[in-house]
Amino acid sequence: MATEVNFYHLTRSSLEDTLPRLLSKTLQAGERAVVLLGSAERVDALNTHLWTYDPDGFLPHGAARDGEADRQPIWLTHLDENPNGAAFLFVADRAKSERVGGYKRCFELFDGRDDTAVADARERWKEYKTAGHAVAYWQQTDSGGWEKKA
Repeated sequence: MATEVNFYHLTRSSLEDTLPRLLSKTLQAGERAVVLLGSAERVDALNTHLWTYDPDGFLPHGAARDGEADRQPIWLTHLDENPNGAAFLFVADRAKSERVGGYKRCFELFDGRDDTAVADARERWKEYKTAGHAVAYWQQTDSGGWEKKA
């Protein structure tokens, strides 16, 4: 079965601004998520950010230091793992998963202001397409919304 892979080209917002909204929509859809990041330090930083980004909201999540992966609807990691049985995979910080085919949907988020990240995203697009996955490309608009470009 092909995985639906969506590329999100961030031009105005940071990962810290964009990811919580996408994760909220994931939970509203009744799905679980794994967020794959580039390092353990980034996992710790994002873990802290998700607890504090919205003083009026709550986004249930955890990482290795929290434990109980199977009970976490959102799992933050720098390892290519799916310990919470998630159907959605979010990849950022130029991390890479060899398990994309095991998910229903994959979201590749990359910083459009980083030429290396853009080049990496282009390579991944080709790899996913060659592997038979359904790929789509979303670019951030000047107003901060999203426009499907491909």
